[in-house]
Amino acid sequence: MSAWHPIAEGFPNGVGSEGGQVRLDEEHPLGARVTLEEGGATAPWAITCGIYGAMCHTIFLGSEDEGRAAVARVKAHLEAILAMSGEADDAFYAAITRFVDTF
Repeated sequence: MSAWHPIAEGFPNGVGSEGGQVRLDEEHPLGARVTLEEGGATAPWAITCGIYGAMCHTIFLGSEDEGRAAVARVKAHLEAILAMSGEADDAFYAAITRFVDTF
């Protein structure tokens, strides 16, 4: 069972931070969010994701298939970083740097 849950009315007008229509908006209870948008200003699909208080990152994609596949990978990577909450800050921020380099 996934810990990710849809955010009800996270974007009341349905338009995300990249100017596209929000197709998925989910939050992890340990403090992360992933939003998938279609038709934004920069690319056909975009994922905006972050860990509250630590980072925000946007990934641009060319198709819905790419976007939905990337969402699954992004969520798995974010969960692994969130699991590091008890570790030293250096390790936590190094994991965030690897995440940004990967995506």
